[in-house]
Amino acid sequence: MEKKIAIPTKGNMVDSHFGHCESYTIYTIDASGNIINKESLPSPQGCGCKSNIASVLQQKGVSVMLAGNMGDGAFNVLTHHGITVYRGCTGDIDVLLTLYVVGQIKDSGELCRAHGDSHECNHN
Repeated sequence: MEKKIAIPTKGNMVDSHFGHCESYTIYTIDASGNIINKESLPSPQGCGCKSNIASVLQQKGVSVMLAGNMGDGAFNVLTHHGITVYRGCTGDIDVLLTLYVVGQIKDSGELCRAHGDSHECNHN
């Protein structure tokens, strides 16, 4: 079964704040965890929780978001749209996806309360 994973992206790195990223990289992986598609979706203007990005990602079939920081508004909107969110991710998006596929990514449980904070991905 295929799965689609979105990552807020700046260049080839996780953008540290979901609501203000340049774009979203959407990976499609097969049941074995192999990448079968990688596409870029430009970010809509405005804050992530106030934009329509959650419904757009849902319509594209995204079920997982690997993100850096985000506020509770964005987290709740994504969750409401059936997207499981893993917060606290940083670094190269291709490496991050590989870590996710092998089960090394866990949600940090952190909601962004102050801009400028950085959180590391929580690995097993």
